[in-house]
Amino acid sequence: MRGDNQSSVSEFLLLGLPIRPEQQGMFFALFLGMYLTTVLGNLLIILLIRLDSRLHTPMYFFLSHLAFTDISFSSVTAPKMLMNMYTQDQSISYAGCISQVYFFLFWGDLDSLLLTSMAYDRYVAICHPLHYTTIMSQSLCVLLVIVSWVQSCASALLHTLLLARLSFCGDNTLSHFFCDLSTLLKLSSSDTTVNELLILTVGVVVITVPLICILVSYGRIGATILKVPSTKGICKALSTCGSHLSVVSLYYGAIIGLYFFPSSNNSNNKDVIVAVLYTLVTPMLNPFIYSLRNRDMKGALGTKKKKIMRRNNQSSVSEFLLLGLPIRPEQQGMFFALFLGMYLTTVLGNLLIILLIRLDSRLHTPMYFFLSHLAFTDISFSSVTAPKMLMNMHTQDQSISYAGCISQVYFFIFWGDLDSFLLTSMAYDRYVAICHPLHYTTIMSQSLCVLLVIVSWVQSCASALLHTLLLARLSFCGDNTLSHFFCDLSTLLKLSSSDTTVNELLILTVGVVVITVPLICILVSYGRIGATILKVPSTKGICKALSTCGSHLSVVSLYYGAIIGLYFFPSSNNSSNKDVIVAVLYTLVTPMLNPFIYSLRNRDMKGALGSILNRGTCSSR
Repeated sequence: MRGDNQSSVSEFLLLGLPIRPEQQGMFFALFLGMYLTTVLGNLLIILLIRLDSRLHTPMYFFLSHLAFTDISFSSVTAPKMLMNMYTQDQSISYAGCISQVYFFLFWGDLDSLLLTSMAYDRYVAICHPLHYTTIMSQSLCVLLVIVSWVQSCASALLHTLLLARLSFCGDNTLSHFFCDLSTLLKLSSSDTTVNELLILTVGVVVITVPLICILVSYGRIGATILKVPSTKGICKALSTCGSHLSVVSLYYGAIIGLYFFPSSNNSNNKDVIVAVLYTLVTPMLNPFIYSLRNRDMKGALGTKKKKIMRRNNQSSVSEFLLLGLPIRPEQQGMFFALFLGMYLTTVLGNLLIILLIRLDSRLHTPMYFFLSHLAFTDISFSSVTAPKMLMNMHTQDQSISYAGCISQVYFFIFWGDLDSFLLTSMAYDRYVAICHPLHYTTIMSQSLCVLLVIVSWVQSCASALLHTLLLARLSFCGDNTLSHFFCDLSTLLKLSSSDTTVNELLILTVGVVVITVPLICILVSYGRIGATILKVPSTKGICKALSTCGSHLSVVSLYYGAIIGLYFFPSSNNSSNKDVIVAVLYTLVTPMLNPFIYSLRNRDMKGALGSILNRGTCSSR
């Protein structure tokens, strides 16, 4: 708390990468691709290890933790770097900088300690093969991981607490693309002797000692391999270590180049470039190393590919039959016209919102920035189910292909989750606007808004991808009739002839992240807004405050009301009509009503619409 009082610096400026302005777009696309490859590649490793029983060994137990650590490590720096490149806003708040230092050190140290555990595992496997299962027991593996997490947490916390006590009264420019600890210490106007001493001592514990342990392990492995009489035995022993050795070489090679042979004070371009290698390239290459150089991983990946390729052979189901809505045949025409009108209204109404926000400069604010994304999401969300439903009603053909069904599940979850995250961002925007009006423009900066949207997209993509990959591994050998008008995930799981325990567990855990947590955040935001409004003395002030929240509250009530009714209070197995009707409300009615809510209840939108209409009338004259 005293850090802010001691320091005149409320934010730092990150100079970023030494890239010319005309190259920004190319490098942005390159680094975005690298980051997404890192996330998806390491997620694939985790998924393969979880799904293939042959990989349920100590080595792959550590590898799954390493993959998760690599995702987290890259996520500390890459999103902020990409956002700065996209928005050209190089600032980072004091609190954000301190947080980045903590998580960078935490995940970096954890990487080092996990690589050491993996080296010990390889040493036991090659030097003591007969005692391997006894020594590398499940309890020891879990203990090694817990010790690694605790040690990394303690190390990062020590550095961060000592950094937070320093003052920054002069220059606030960091010649880096993230808040590097050593770069920050150079900027401080306080005595940094204790910090530098801690870097040396803790560096020995989390970098030097693990590296020595790894070298000793491989020294003993080398000595053991030389005693093996057959060439085949030597090759087999080396193959179990090749992937790990490659990762260790990349990781420690980058660290040694960055911290043990730093560049001069006048030229730090090398430091920044090596840091990119350390934070982006190495985590991205790990999945390739473990898939291209590792027979077990290639075998597991090949098995999963064959299972997917044999889907039609394993299963008599090449398509599903959608029973659709509980409508009598003579009512089909009327409901077709009704739903077609609702879908067209959804598309045109939300397109109008996007157009108004784009054309009227008064609407170029954070609230309407999020609203434009919400409108686009609503169009996309309705388009996942409505066109197929309308086509089935028109042609009386209720079938949907297996691939089409899986695709529909992915996009339904993706756009549905994105809706939830965007509504949460809008609630936070309203909270800042009402509870902290004087700091609104500072807090809700363009960079923060873009970051919130990017995080929403990435998290929604990851959630939908996980559900879809786990669904694609299931077999459907029996009934292929879905009592719904689209491919609903929970309905598909009931049809599967495979074990769906993992899928159901994922629905529960991910549901907390994408539904429960956002809903709690929204409720907390409006709880604080309510407390602030009650302190406003004038009725006019209360009405003004409420008017800025009315539209958003209405949309939130519709959205979460439908979800709670559909998923938290499901109907019995014998009667699914209620589920189908609520799903219509959720997928068609709510997206259609959003434009009306934001045009009828919102003065800014009505004003923008009036201006556009007046402009059109004047131009026609």
